[in-house]
Amino acid sequence: MQKNTSRIVWSVTLLFSFVAQLSMADEHVAASAEETQPLRSGQQAPAFVVRDVNGDEFAFEPDALQRPAVIITFRGGWCPYCNLHLSELHAVVPEIAALGVDVLFLSGDRPETLYESLSAETQETIDGLDYQIFSDADAQAAMAFGLAFKVPEDAINWFANKGTDIAGSSIQTHGVLAVPAVYAIDRSGLIRFDFVEPDYKIRLPAEDLLNVARGIVE
Repeated sequence: MQKNTSRIVWSVTLLFSFVAQLSMADEHVAASAEETQPLRSGQQAPAFVVRDVNGDEFAFEPDALQRPAVIITFRGGWCPYCNLHLSELHAVVPEIAALGVDVLFLSGDRPETLYESLSAETQETIDGLDYQIFSDADAQAAMAFGLAFKVPEDAINWFANKGTDIAGSSIQTHGVLAVPAVYAIDRSGLIRFDFVEPDYKIRLPAEDLLNVARGIVE
């Protein structure tokens, strides 16, 4: 009897823990892209965990950075505007890395589709450039930066009916997307530059990104 009681208590504890996590997540997901409250320049960057293409965890720890970092969030390989932006940045990412700045791309796609979900043209363009693309399919980094927002059900249905491959991405699994953004973070973990645009068609030009990177190593 005691064993059964312990199991019930343990199950109830897990249930309340799960509900609490969901409630906490809801607090960090805005009702729309326009209603997000992203972190801005002058604030400390958040710690977060994402996954690489093999599903292994990668922890970003702003209090222990060895090099400045540029973080670029994008919706997923299914997004044509994201593909265009990744392709455009191919001209400056190696130069930014040569400055001693890490460039981290955070995608809403699950780990195993991080690269294969990109268009063939984008894959060809960035081939051999050692793009560091990580999965934020659970939207933990997006929520930490204040970029996560709820996608309307009709929009998700529209993607599905159009044949867009969103299976396993943050939009399909959680109904959540991240506003496309760029953050430049110095070695102290301070955000020195932010570009956050609710209109997903507008992205930071490559030359501007290069100038931003130069600014955080000076």
